Amino acid sequence: MECTVSWTGAMGTRSGMGFVAETGSGHTLVMDGAPDAAKPENGGLNLAPRPLETVLAGTGGCTAYDVVLILKRGRHHVTGCTVKLTAERAEVDPKVFTRINMHFTVSGKGIPAPAVERAIAMSHENTARPASCWPKRQTSPPVLS
Repeated sequence: MECTVSWTGAMGTRSGMGFVAETGSGHTLVMDGAPDAAKPENGGLNLAPRPLETVLAGTGGCTAYDVVLILKRGRHHVTGCTVKLTAERAEVDPKVFTRINMHFTVSGKGIPAPAVERAIAMSHENTARPASCWPKRQTSPPVLS
């Protein structure tokens, strides 16, 4: 897997802290920093998600993908899967995630709650790829509704 991230601020774009990511699969993702009132030249214009927001979104995407795939492999009829993530960050640099909470809502026809709980647990404990990349992570057990 590969990705190239380029700063767009030197190109005379509106935001001095904008970035474009080009993925190995041929997609692009735009990111921007938060405005910095104290030093506007060091901040963005809030024109796109912040880089860490995209990391959090990717974590949710991978985890939801795992849950749906595990349920489908179990021959369950999944019609919806939503995961709401809330994260806490360190107060000082590096402002890494110190806690991530995941709240799942899974819908489908005749899916037993224990099957959903098992799929979430498997994703959380064994296969949550992005979360396993963070050595300093502290994740809360996912919640199902």
